[in-house]
Amino acid sequence: MSQLPRLISILTLLKSKRLLTATELSKKYDVSIRTIYRDIRKLEEAGVPITTIEGRGYSLMDHYAVAPVQFTEKEANALITAQHIANQSKDISFITDFNEALTKIKSVFKSSIQQKSELLSNKIHVFNWSYEEFSSDALSEIQLAITNLNFIEINYRKANDPNISFRKIEPYAFYSTNHKWILIAWCHLRNEYRAFRIDRIQNFKILQETFDDRKFNLQDYFRGCPYNEN
Repeated sequence: MSQLPRLISILTLLKSKRLLTATELSKKYDVSIRTIYRDIRKLEEAGVPITTIEGRGYSLMDHYAVAPVQFTEKEANALITAQHIANQSKDISFITDFNEALTKIKSVFKSSIQQKSELLSNKIHVFNWSYEEFSSDALSEIQLAITNLNFIEINYRKANDPNISFRKIEPYAFYSTNHKWILIAWCHLRNEYRAFRIDRIQNFKILQETFDDRKFNLQDYFRGCPYNEN
């Protein structure tokens, strides 16, 4: 990739991601770190307000506007395909927010790309082999609690257990398996990390109270503690 396309790509990445390191950029574009340093200087000389955070990476100044991005046909097709997969989720809030976001993204498609993406959409079908009727409507709120470190109070019902238990939890991460969203949280009742199926949360309340980040790492969790609903 020549310098100009790389500069445009770096600018797009900086706008879409809060922090990027020179190492990450050099690996992505298969160039030296010194080349990335030169690229960053070029962008700064062009008036792009890049902030260097010592020891952490590069960031764009808040409210800096980048010209609308043009999507290729393959990129648009990938988004349309992702929409079909996302619509298989059992969480209503996630489906609603994803589709609203995609509507905004599609508004910047060129007309020719838009027509082809609509054509492709009618030629995709994702079968859902999961027939369990449980659904949820909490994922979008829980995502906000994760990123803002808000406590959550939940009433939870485990599988094959008619009893409902009250929990105060610190939400840290989630993943999807078999069309079910699983929340990993620190449970103050059990005083350890526990896994909760979001569709089994009967009621929930996001508290204004915040917790101290325990620096939870999802990969470490999977290596040491496979999913066990509690």
